[in-house]
Amino acid sequence: MPKTGILGIFCVVILTLSATLAPVCVAVVPETQALPAASTTGVSAFNTLEKFAEEFWTWRARYQPFTSDDIPRIDHPAGLRDWSAAAIAKQREALSQFESRWKRLDSPASASSRELASWQVDYRLMGSALARVRWELDVNRRWERDPTFYVEQTLGALNDSLLAPPPFGAARSRAIVERIENIPAILGNAKTNLHAARPFARLAIDSLTNIRAQMQIVERELSSLLAGGAAEPSDELAKKLAPAVGRAATALESYRAWLVQTEPSMPNETAVGRKQYEFFLREVALLPYTPEQLLALSRQEWERAVAFEQFEKQRNQGLPELPLAASAEDQIHRTERAEAAIRRFLEAQGILTVPAAMPHYTVRALPGYLQALSDFGELDDFTSPTRLQENGIRWIDPPSKKLGYFWMATAKDPRPIIVHEGVPGHYFQMALSWSHEDPIRRHYYDSGANEGIGFYAEEMLLQAGLFDDSPRTREIIYNFMRLRALRVEVDVKLALGLFTLEQAATYLASTVPMDVHTAGQEAASFATAPGQAISYQIGKIQILRFLSDARIAQGDKFSLRAFHDSLWKNGNVPIALQRWEYLGLEDDLAQLAGGQP
Repeated sequence: MPKTGILGIFCVVILTLSATLAPVCVAVVPETQALPAASTTGVSAFNTLEKFAEEFWTWRARYQPFTSDDIPRIDHPAGLRDWSAAAIAKQREALSQFESRWKRLDSPASASSRELASWQVDYRLMGSALARVRWELDVNRRWERDPTFYVEQTLGALNDSLLAPPPFGAARSRAIVERIENIPAILGNAKTNLHAARPFARLAIDSLTNIRAQMQIVERELSSLLAGGAAEPSDELAKKLAPAVGRAATALESYRAWLVQTEPSMPNETAVGRKQYEFFLREVALLPYTPEQLLALSRQEWERAVAFEQFEKQRNQGLPELPLAASAEDQIHRTERAEAAIRRFLEAQGILTVPAAMPHYTVRALPGYLQALSDFGELDDFTSPTRLQENGIRWIDPPSKKLGYFWMATAKDPRPIIVHEGVPGHYFQMALSWSHEDPIRRHYYDSGANEGIGFYAEEMLLQAGLFDDSPRTREIIYNFMRLRALRVEVDVKLALGLFTLEQAATYLASTVPMDVHTAGQEAASFATAPGQAISYQIGKIQILRFLSDARIAQGDKFSLRAFHDSLWKNGNVPIALQRWEYLGLEDDLAQLAGGQP
């Protein structure tokens, strides 16, 4: 088999006991971008990569920024966070050391072909993880140009600590107070570091308009919930809470006032730029596409979604609209029944294995302390690698005609969001991936695969018949498809400077269509985190191509359940790497060659 691109692969195909094909690939890499040389130490080389990864993930948990995205939320260790110039310099120094060590890692010479293929995927995962940190520190540089970054490191961090339900244990209670106490110092770092873009500053200014009142709600509601320990009883912790909230509110108001004062002198440019955006696509997300290819792919999917939605509406003429749930309690019960039915459907149709011991995705009424912070992060608790026995939770507002785009749809039929966010979506997929026997694949994250799976699950289950009983719900699925296709266009055009933030919000509101508030939130998120919004549509496209290649390669031996079980278990791994390992196809990886920005 000739070598082409950056990877030439010899594949050994093995029939498993289930009679499905499980390809094992041995990579032969040309000198232009070689993987590490083979080691003569055999098994110790595995330990070297695993040890490297263990040290990196421990370091990463300590320094990874908090985010409003719902995928990369991790267990952060207790301790104050520091975003001073000196602390950022130390992060850069540590990253350079990790990068140097990664390049010197040896691949195992005595490993089997299956082990070698797994090692090479893990090696590239660590390269992507390192590139993400480089992206954060030196390419996108939100810490330097985006005031909302520091809102996420303060209020987003606090929101993150409150997502799991009560009761709050002693350690968690102390961590909550610690994060509030940390707010003034972090905002002091912000004022020193920032050379901000005006549209990003305006987002932060608007988000903090009523922040003292919001923080007072948090303090009032938490004061009776915090638990102390032997060294610090709960009443002592509660006494620390009120003054900590007061100092935090003052610091947040001061930060807002400083942004208002300095805004007139700020530049308007928010685009990260083509070279930087391509670095994210190639080095971080491992996506084998140019920005122009992303636009072409998304336009085709947009046209398909518009047409299919119209076909569905034509078919459903005269049918009644879906009624809203009668109350939060009604929606909670509807969700419980729907989640159980979806699990049964997946198993009965041979689509995906659902472990009987897997906990459930649930919804609960939104408590006041989270309501006050609801604009500063997602309201999903997907648990974590250390809480795999707990149910996932989405905190919800009561059903109302004032709800935003997604949650209005959910109040009508909870299944579209359950499928994406719960089962078989994010909660379910991440619980499986966090149980992976490979620790590197447990810890690695990139939204491209995770969001691609969540979005893929929606239409896959529509085609499988899950929504046959509700024609109007099928319309919701197609409208979701319109949004995800448009997200790609908006993401790319914001990154390349072809859209302003306001143009992006207006475009989403008028073209999806969706409510103005949600459209504004979406545009702001895409502008501050380039590359995230493409993950839904582009990840889904990659999965469909992966599935079709597997079906053709395996013929009648192809099992949809076996394919999905592998896809979901490895759901934290970029699809280009899954496709390489599963089928031995190198063409996607061959597109990733290129230099640094």
